[in-house]
Amino acid sequence: MFHVEHFQKIMIPKYDIIVVGAGHAGCEAAHASATMGAKVLLLTMNMNTIAQMSCNPAMGGVAKGQIIREIDALGGLSGIVTDHTMIQFRMLNRSKGPAMWSPRAQSDRQMFSEFWRLQLESNPNVDFWQDMVTGLLVEGKSIAGVKTSLGINLYSSSVILTSGTFLNGVIHIGEKRFGGGRAAERASTGITEDLVKLGFEAGRMKTGTPPRVDGRSLNYEVMEEQPGDEEPGKFSYLPSSRLTKQRACHITYTNAKTHEVLKTGFDKSPMFNGRIQGIGPRYCPSIEDKINRFSERDRHQLFVEPEGWKTIEVYVNGFSSSLPEDIQYQALRTVKGFENVKMFRPGYAIEYDYFPPVQLKTSLETHLIDNLYFAGQINGTTGYEEAACQGLMAGINATRKLNQKDPIILKRSEAYIGVLIDDLVNKGTEEPYRMFTSRAEFRLMLRQDNADDRLTQIGYDIGLASPERLKLVQLKKEKSKQLLGTLTKKVQPEEINTLLKEIGSAQIVEKAKLFDLLARPEISLQQLMPFLSDQKDEYTEDEILNTEIGVKYAPYFERELAQVAKMEKMEHVKLSQQLDYSTIKALSAEAREKLNKQQPLTLGQASRISGVSPADISILMIHLNSK
Repeated sequence: MFHVEHFQKIMIPKYDIIVVGAGHAGCEAAHASATMGAKVLLLTMNMNTIAQMSCNPAMGGVAKGQIIREIDALGGLSGIVTDHTMIQFRMLNRSKGPAMWSPRAQSDRQMFSEFWRLQLESNPNVDFWQDMVTGLLVEGKSIAGVKTSLGINLYSSSVILTSGTFLNGVIHIGEKRFGGGRAAERASTGITEDLVKLGFEAGRMKTGTPPRVDGRSLNYEVMEEQPGDEEPGKFSYLPSSRLTKQRACHITYTNAKTHEVLKTGFDKSPMFNGRIQGIGPRYCPSIEDKINRFSERDRHQLFVEPEGWKTIEVYVNGFSSSLPEDIQYQALRTVKGFENVKMFRPGYAIEYDYFPPVQLKTSLETHLIDNLYFAGQINGTTGYEEAACQGLMAGINATRKLNQKDPIILKRSEAYIGVLIDDLVNKGTEEPYRMFTSRAEFRLMLRQDNADDRLTQIGYDIGLASPERLKLVQLKKEKSKQLLGTLTKKVQPEEINTLLKEIGSAQIVEKAKLFDLLARPEISLQQLMPFLSDQKDEYTEDEILNTEIGVKYAPYFERELAQVAKMEKMEHVKLSQQLDYSTIKALSAEAREKLNKQQPLTLGQASRISGVSPADISILMIHLNSK
């Protein structure tokens, strides 16, 4: 007979890395590892849902758009996939400073998933296997592979767990409760139990999704249209065509009648009657939570988002709910434009296991088991972008460790990705973690327009970003430097005063450098380009923007760089991984416990651990000096 053991030997060899889960984290992890030369097995319960957009059909947004740009700059694929599948593009926060500008795109849900799969299939180092992982294979204190529901043992040198909302997932719709990791997909069992046996601490979180409706049944005439940008941008720094047509989104609002209908179902809501124990996302609450928490408001905004170029399915952003389906339907019909709505499927809440990320190193490798990495919602985050960047870094670091190289740890001053991972492993999270610009101390330096300047050299050096990317960044830097040099040109009052008057800027009475005029907040470099008539067509939009921001915000950059220098001093003080903090009696009991548990790599990292006070850091510095 042809036994499982024979199948394993012939069909499935030992891999360098097994990636468990093919969501946004798993896809970026598989791509990064395979591109850097590792032999990868991407293991998923459903080959038809690779890179599925489980919630809203969009990528980017405030701070999240910066993360996608950073993924792209390092050589990841999320930006490229989004550019090839978007149906609308908007740059958010244009009215604010450049640190707040954030790209966001509506995607075609089906195209997004298909394009990701094809990108992975084109990489010869990626193999696929459809099965459920039911446990882990551990030898001593190192991961050895995974066990599957088909009774197969799959062996590898490293494992990256990107299980999303599937670990013991439970779906709630009113009083109905059933196992599932996503609508119409079963939950994953066994992994949590194995990890807990190994000594890991587990918790429960929840998230939700709104109903999907038939776009043909909506009256868009009475809603506010939300078109894309007139000149749509893109995410990837690589050359590609831009959108020539876009699909509009629309905005409508709930009302007092909507709220009355929703309240009739509160007694059946799993959120209010205690059936859901997990903590939900504070910044993306369900519609019933909004009504309860913000009872003084008589309406809430809803974004009506198409799910693709051809489909009639529409995503009702802002109406996440776990109320009974009949209550959801009745409430939707009270919304302006939804009077005759047909519902495809109701919203639901999903509760799932996660593992507090303080159990991880900054490489995303676990403290307890060598070569085991966690990425995505298993770490308590929410959002495609947050998951994707963790998968990317886990893939990079798992591959580097196999090659006996140091991990890539992005600093808080280098990337939003660095801020996110540093927050997770040092502060932990007890609610779904979402990235905001306010979390970054150096957000003026971490803009969406300069992610390639910051990160592409790193991506190239580790074998992930292509030579083409590096050449483009180097050219951009050279051209920006060249353009900056041309701004020393002086203009006469009679040349420039007409323009200054038109834009409401003070006129000049003597010759002035274009550089000094550009420092004025009301003047853009595009407006000054005609005065560089012999060179104005030589520069791209990105080069012009890069130069303008550099001039206008130079004093602020200097201030941030001074702060970075202060922080860097503590980051340069390395801490031994064998240091027993319990022997330093002057430290607080909480600090001794937290430091021993997390084993920070540097004094700077130690200072950001929740429960470690400035006094504890002073004591630690004295101890280090005495040694």
